[in-house]
Amino acid sequence: MLIKKAKEITGGLTYTSKMPGPSYNTPASRCLTGAKLRKVPGSVCSSCYALKGNYKRFPKVEEALERRFKSLKRQAWIPAMATLIKKHKYFRWHDAGDIQSVKHLENIFEVCRLTPDTQHWMPTREVQILKKWWNHPKYKISDLIPPNLIIRISSHMIDQPAVKFWPWTSTVTSGHDASCPAPKQGNKCGDCRACWDRSVPSVSYGKH
Repeated sequence: MLIKKAKEITGGLTYTSKMPGPSYNTPASRCLTGAKLRKVPGSVCSSCYALKGNYKRFPKVEEALERRFKSLKRQAWIPAMATLIKKHKYFRWHDAGDIQSVKHLENIFEVCRLTPDTQHWMPTREVQILKKWWNHPKYKISDLIPPNLIIRISSHMIDQPAVKFWPWTSTVTSGHDASCPAPKQGNKCGDCRACWDRSVPSVSYGKH
């Protein structure tokens, strides 16, 4: 598939100066769990960065996010995403937005299988979708997920401990104990790849 066609189907990828690779985002307003958490004081989503700043300042950004959301159900979405991602070493799913269903999750798995040379990272708060998918508890989670993908369950509340049932997590702290080094190095990942690293069980971020 040609790059131009893949962009038309998916809405294209997002490139930021912070991360070592591109990402794919959808509207934060479409988050299933996040929409509920936005109304909860003290939750991470109550001050969601993807609902302000450039995400809201420019109409074209909002339009692009909505196009990507609508593309999720297109038949050619999987091969189109693989076409765009395969040349990159690192990729992040959803710097805005989140998974929408078990089918969406399984489609992401297939994209990861088609791009074995790319390391994928997907943070999520959609615990119920993961539990619906993981209906074979006798199998290890790490054996069921493509080996080049790490899914980190993000804690819902600021200063809330990481969940216990999942092998990879992330948290947000209001203190000075964040493990993410980005704030100390120009808000960039630099040479840190902890978010993509399965040997790192949990990553903590400073409160925005």
